[in-house]
Amino acid sequence: MLIVKRHNTDPYFNLATEEYVLKNFEEDSFMLWRNAPCIIVGKHQNTLAEINTDYVKEHNIPVVRRLSGGGAVFHDLGNLNFTFIQTGNKESLIDFRKYTEPILEVLQKMGIDAKFEGRNDLTIGGRKFSGNAEHLWKNKVLHHGTLLFSAQMPDLAEALRANPLKFQDKAVKSVRSRVTNISEHLKSPMDVIQFATLIQDHIGVKYPDARMIELSPDDQVKIQELVTGKYKTWEWNFGYSPNYNFRKVIRTEKSGTIEFDIDVHNGTMLHVKIFGDYFNRFDTEDIESALTGIAHNEKSILEVLARFNIEDYFSGLSIKEFIGGLF
Repeated sequence: MLIVKRHNTDPYFNLATEEYVLKNFEEDSFMLWRNAPCIIVGKHQNTLAEINTDYVKEHNIPVVRRLSGGGAVFHDLGNLNFTFIQTGNKESLIDFRKYTEPILEVLQKMGIDAKFEGRNDLTIGGRKFSGNAEHLWKNKVLHHGTLLFSAQMPDLAEALRANPLKFQDKAVKSVRSRVTNISEHLKSPMDVIQFATLIQDHIGVKYPDARMIELSPDDQVKIQELVTGKYKTWEWNFGYSPNYNFRKVIRTEKSGTIEFDIDVHNGTMLHVKIFGDYFNRFDTEDIESALTGIAHNEKSILEVLARFNIEDYFSGLSIKEFIGGLF
């Protein structure tokens, strides 16, 4: 068992590292790592339906898709993540209890009554502190989980506060749970780094063949290539989302009510329709036609709208307000 030391807190790099180790390391591996504030969405989710886009934009929060399924989670430096990558028989690789057991053992030694509950959660007093997910690749499993240690709960709640009325799709929806921080249940104070050391030491005992390694410079170069080519791209983080219908109604004092209704396929806007009681000089079908076939992201939309004076089509409406209606 390799214990791969991780120092980077960049979420794009950390998610890419998981895929790189899964596909390039022959030995079984264990990793502990933390991300700077970010949102991590499940592989099969509609990203825009999971996040509070205004809050994410205002606070410049990265949004990254992971390899595994499950729901969206908010990470910050008070959240510790753990990853097991192991080779085995495909029929027995999916085992949430097996890979969460070491975490429970550490907490129980600390006098905390932590339990495995439901499909993939760890709880204390009925409140969730760890969600877990798995991804199979060939004859390997990647199991990873979150450990809320001293996370900022208001940020977590706000970043994931999406409007469920804006989307109709078949994507996997996140289930919001009552959550707790491990630090609230400690008998004596410690920080997240000390907690990580306890887990790492326990893994070293539980797996007698465990040895510590660092990512080599060559590993890091290849991981960065994966970041650039995949994990930092709009195509992976947003465009990969299942097809969906987006609907939103905005109202401003100057322009009145405007409703946006868009079908999105493979991240591209199709069948764009705009309704409302707004006044206009030119036919808004020009805008609808211009947006059809464009990626559902702000940069692409702004490039298209640069050709138009938006007030000619929606009297009293600013570009910023118009963009706000599309997300």
